[in-house]
Amino acid sequence: MKLFLCDVDGVLTDGTVLMGNGVESKRFNIRDGLGLRILQKEGIRVGWISRRTSTATAQRAQDLKIDFLHQGDGSKVVAVEAILAETRLTWADVCYVGDDIVDLSVMKRAGVAVAVADSIPEVKRMADHVTRTAGGHGAVREVVELILKAQNKWRRLIQEYSF
Repeated sequence: MKLFLCDVDGVLTDGTVLMGNGVESKRFNIRDGLGLRILQKEGIRVGWISRRTSTATAQRAQDLKIDFLHQGDGSKVVAVEAILAETRLTWADVCYVGDDIVDLSVMKRAGVAVAVADSIPEVKRMADHVTRTAGGHGAVREVVELILKAQNKWRRLIQEYSF
């Protein structure tokens, strides 16, 4: 697994969007963010694919130095294929985390497909793994830890951060 991709609303957030006076707000889980930064430190590139354009998402992506951000209407498969072309990776290198119907086409192709706990049933059925945690409540961090443990990197990271 060399590329971690995920949806935003419902995966990195609980799906709530607060709007008023021309301002949009979203709540992101801080542990998800740290987990994504750790993935990057370990050489795994990170991207977000959202069909909904959001300044709050763009701001959080910039804050975390996310490698790839694709927002807006259009095919998520096309967005991922553009990332794959740029990185010279294949679908087999991708772990994708989703929650809703718009994620099915990417999940079908990804090397590892993950659904957050509160995903729709069809997404859960498509997934190789379903998290114990709901979207926006640390589900991405849960997946990050599974990846790092599977790659035998977690123990070393715990030791590094224990000093």
